[in-house]
Amino acid sequence: MLTALERGETATYYLFDEGLATLLTRAATLDMDLARHLETGRLTITRIDPAELSPGEFSSMVRQAVEERGSGFVVIDSLNAYLHAMPGEEFLILQMHEMLSYLNQQGVTTLLVLGQHGVIGEVRTDIDLSYLSDAILLFRFFEARGQVRTALSVVKSRVNAHERTIREMRLSAHGIQVGEALTDFEGVLTGLPSYRGAVAMLAGGAR
Repeated sequence: MLTALERGETATYYLFDEGLATLLTRAATLDMDLARHLETGRLTITRIDPAELSPGEFSSMVRQAVEERGSGFVVIDSLNAYLHAMPGEEFLILQMHEMLSYLNQQGVTTLLVLGQHGVIGEVRTDIDLSYLSDAILLFRFFEARGQVRTALSVVKSRVNAHERTIREMRLSAHGIQVGEALTDFEGVLTGLPSYRGAVAMLAGGAR
């Protein structure tokens, strides 16, 4: 989203899970300056209370952002809070399908965040949105060398070939660091991998 904003595009961020001040502080610690884009009006961040908003009202808000403010990038963070306010999983799927189809027809890039239950070991999600998504990035925690680390993988890209490796990722004051492919690990996505080689961890091997 930040890259789109720096290209001069307009973006709308729907924030369900945390406050605006928290989001801006976390972004700043990752060297992502969202405040200046808020000041120029290219970025709009809307705090949403799903308990006070119907699915139709939310869809109307999104449509207004696209048609009236010209947003070319929409973020929904996260779907979990929205799901918990819905009467049933089936309705969320139908609602998301309709809204994403509309956004796709308008040429809008949509980023959906779906949290998982669990940290290490068995992890599950509230809903499977894979058939609605053109691309899926998966983040998983795993333990190695006495530390909890984060793995990143691309599990789906509908229109392009993609790398199928699993890499370590780290968030820091220097932004996002991605390490070498974890070729010497097995079981990273289970959260309990076994180490079978000498792949450098991100302490010194980031790129």
